[in-house]
Amino acid sequence: MSIPALDPDAPPPRRLSVLVVDDHDIVHWGMRLVLVQQDWVERCVPATTGDEAEDRARRYGPHVALVDLFVGDESGTDIARRVRAAHPATRVLLVSGAGRISATAARAAGAAGFVTKDRSAADIVEAIRRVGAGEDVFDAAGAAAGNLRASTGDGRPGHHRLTNRERQVLQQIAGGLTNAEIAAELKLSPNTVKEHASSMFKKLGARNRADAVQRAQRLGVLG
Repeated sequence: MSIPALDPDAPPPRRLSVLVVDDHDIVHWGMRLVLVQQDWVERCVPATTGDEAEDRARRYGPHVALVDLFVGDESGTDIARRVRAAHPATRVLLVSGAGRISATAARAAGAAGFVTKDRSAADIVEAIRRVGAGEDVFDAAGAAAGNLRASTGDGRPGHHRLTNRERQVLQQIAGGLTNAEIAAELKLSPNTVKEHASSMFKKLGARNRADAVQRAQRLGVLG
C-alpha cells in the first residue's frame, strides 16, 4: 500500500533542506535526482558517515534527515541521535532495505518515522515530505524468521542452524538496536546478548553486525 498523500487542499509546505545519510553512492544519486525535482525541496545534502552527518546537521540545519539503519558499520539509530544532538530541530526518517525497527525503538532514537527501501521512490519522497510537515510516518514493523540456515565464511549454506535466541538477536540487530537496547527488549543481560551475537556471527561467517545482516539478507532471512 502506498503512503497516503498530504491533503491537496492544504497550504503548500515550507521548502525543506534534506540530509541523506547512506554509504552507497547510488542511493545519494537516486535520492538527489528525485528530491531536486520536488518544488518543496530547497537543498539535498549528502553524508556517508556518522561524523559527516553530525557535521552537516550542525552546519546546514536540515529540516529532515533520511538515515539508513546501517551506514557501513555504524548504526543508523546512533547516527539519528547524533544528528538530533547536533541540530535538535531536525526530524529523522529512518530507512532500510535489510531490516525492520519498531516504532518504539525508532522513537527512542529520536526518529519521527521509518520506511523500508522496498517502497517506491514516490512513497519514500512522500514520507520525507510528511515528516518534514511535522507528521510521524511508520511502516509496520515485522520481520521474517523461519528456520534459518547459517552460512560458511564463503557464503555457502552450512549445516548449522541458528537458535531461536540467535534469530531474535539478529532481528534486533537488523533493526539497528545496540546490545544494551536488545538486552532490554529481550529481557536478557548485555553479556548474554553479546554471547548470542558472537555465536550467530560465527555461524554466518560474519565479521560484524552489518556483515551479519547482509549475509542473512542474501540467505533470504531478512527482506
